[in-house]
Amino acid sequence: MLKVALVGSPNVGKSVIFNYLTGRYVAVSNYPGTTVEVAKGLVTLRGVACEIVDTPGIYSLIPLTEEEAVTRRLLCAERPDVVVHVIDAKQIKRMLTLTLDLLEAGFAVILVVNMMDETNQAGLHFNLSRLADELGIPVLATSAVKKLGLGELTTCIASFQKPGCPGRYHSHFPPELETAIADMESVLSSDYGLSKRLAAMLLLQQDPVLLACLSPSGSGKAASEKLKRQGKEELPYRIALERQKIVAALLQDVVSCQASQTFILRSKVGEWARRPATGIPLACLVLYFGLYLFVGKFGAGFLVDYFDQIIFKTYIIPWIKAIVFGQIPWEWARDLLIGDYGLVSLGFRYAIAIILPVVGSFFFIFALLEDCGYLPRLAMLADRLFKCLGLNGRAVIPVILGFGCGTMAVIVTRTLETKRERILATFLLSLTIPCSAQLGVVVALLSVNSLALGIWGGYITLLFIAVGWLSSKVLPGERSPFYMEIPPLRLPVLANVLMKVYTRVVYYLAEILPVFLITSLLLWCADYGGFLTTLISYIKPVTALLGLPDSMASIFLLGFFRRDYGTAGLYDLFRLGALSTGQLLVAAITLTLFVPCVAQLAAMIKERGLSTALVMLLLIILLSVVSGILANAFLNLVAANWEGGLL
Repeated sequence: MLKVALVGSPNVGKSVIFNYLTGRYVAVSNYPGTTVEVAKGLVTLRGVACEIVDTPGIYSLIPLTEEEAVTRRLLCAERPDVVVHVIDAKQIKRMLTLTLDLLEAGFAVILVVNMMDETNQAGLHFNLSRLADELGIPVLATSAVKKLGLGELTTCIASFQKPGCPGRYHSHFPPELETAIADMESVLSSDYGLSKRLAAMLLLQQDPVLLACLSPSGSGKAASEKLKRQGKEELPYRIALERQKIVAALLQDVVSCQASQTFILRSKVGEWARRPATGIPLACLVLYFGLYLFVGKFGAGFLVDYFDQIIFKTYIIPWIKAIVFGQIPWEWARDLLIGDYGLVSLGFRYAIAIILPVVGSFFFIFALLEDCGYLPRLAMLADRLFKCLGLNGRAVIPVILGFGCGTMAVIVTRTLETKRERILATFLLSLTIPCSAQLGVVVALLSVNSLALGIWGGYITLLFIAVGWLSSKVLPGERSPFYMEIPPLRLPVLANVLMKVYTRVVYYLAEILPVFLITSLLLWCADYGGFLTTLISYIKPVTALLGLPDSMASIFLLGFFRRDYGTAGLYDLFRLGALSTGQLLVAAITLTLFVPCVAQLAAMIKERGLSTALVMLLLIILLSVVSGILANAFLNLVAANWEGGLL
């Protein structure tokens, strides 16, 4: 079986190519000893059995993140027969350095120059056959999104005989560097899964992986002594500089450039999105039209009302009630299906009628922003703010994902570089970031009073900043440097956007629908056995401190099972007229900050450990209750000193 590894930087189209090659025959699992996921698929390409591996994004064989370390380890330990290096055609000058490293390592490489459909707008023209002659490897032009050139890639992979033939290209450095490389190579007794030449080059560049592998005696001691005699600061810089010169010489007759006006305009808009003076207003517009109007007004307003009031309450619920009362004689069974905590009337209705429209509308907006290339620019813009929180701009990705699903966002925090940053991001996500369903319902409810909505948004934002700043001062460690691939702005392809929305909605429903049904069943059992009444009685004193009616106690209990579940209960309670606008504001603040749902709590325990997750949970309960009490006291104080009150 031919082992094929897809390698490349993030956002170059590796996953699209992987999905094309493997179809649905995919297994995703954590790489041994890490939390980084690696996807594998077993397929037959042109009659050849292949194992395709989609590796995490990597910029260089000298790893800076856990994802890069996993890809490096996979390449060295498993030695794939074929390495398919996927690069962005527009970034060929920067990405070709990794191609040269892979060739120096002795791998059989196929170079895939992807996103060729965008190069015409960028004014780039390629002579890839000349590049293939220079490197001695196949060089293919593809547009993975449009499936152009992927058939040729399939044929090229299948034509490699095991083991694949490595390229014949080797870099040639100035004599003094070649001498330093040869001296280091001569004392190495192992190639560490690479070629000895590349191992020597990486050691001279202070590669932390190989430095950790050097033994205190024998060849390791000799290599360490040679490193001490070499200029530690000068050599890595000189090797990197020579690499750039080599790549520039290779591409001299391969790439020509004459940018179009469309590309120049998109580049300018991309720059505006990164600059605070223009980027912040643009981000506000995105939040207003994307989250507030589309997700809040359209998704949580119009769609939820349509599904809940018309589809369910007018048609589905009466139809099911008629069947239940006509066919089931037992009162307990009827109550289990369509009672206050019934599987259909509560669990299924909340999941489909109230949560699904909000989640679907959020995923649509998120997929649009993702496909057009705006999210990395937002990360660069947010880097200034996140510096104050001890994080960097990379943390904006899990934070934005948190507005979709907190559980997924906590898992994505593993992409942050240090344990300290992962803990900080997890705590902020669990405390202050509402999921899309919760956010949409809260925004829709509070939109009846713009002042209440402004107070809620302002308080949650200030708490996010204050808690992040204080946490960054308490937790030891330093903020890691920020770097991120910036793709060009592009028009989203509707088919790809809809496919992403469909995939994420199916995943989300598969996760939440069983939870909603199980929660309904547990609540029904607790209610039927009288335990629910006792549990709610313990919560009622807390709701009294918040100035809320006793009926809110069950809402807080629902919020523990799922944040969006509790907010859906708040939606029902407000529709019945049981809450004033001021009480709605207090309830919204407390529920937004309240404990994460069961699924998110499980992800916190898995990612951060039981003790850390429990400390976070206790702090979240304390901060949410105190915030609600303060909000209630503030509203009462204003009401006492301002005729007619504030809200």
